[in-house]
Amino acid sequence: MMTLREIQKEVDDWTRQFRPQYWPPLQIMARLSEENGEVAREINHLYGIKKKKTDEKDNNLGQELVDMIFTISCMANSHRIRMQNEWNRMMQEKLYKRDNERFRRK
Repeated sequence: MMTLREIQKEVDDWTRQFRPQYWPPLQIMARLSEENGEVAREINHLYGIKKKKTDEKDNNLGQELVDMIFTISCMANSHRIRMQNEWNRMMQEKLYKRDNERFRRK
């Protein structure tokens, strides 16, 4: 299993071959919005009333989700954000601080 740090490094290694290495933030955000729409479309096809057209290509929810992770990694890398550190900080908040008693437990 890859850590967030390893995912970001893999994305950074791959994007290093291009100029510019990362798109400007607004373009990355637009791409993330597009990917979010593709996830929403897949969820709608799976659970909503709108089913796929017969000529529509078969997408995969998992692949759409990792497209979002890739794009988020690009945004984080372009801003030198270490997502593993941010994840750890967020989980500390969830587990031990303000969100610890927020939800009903099983």
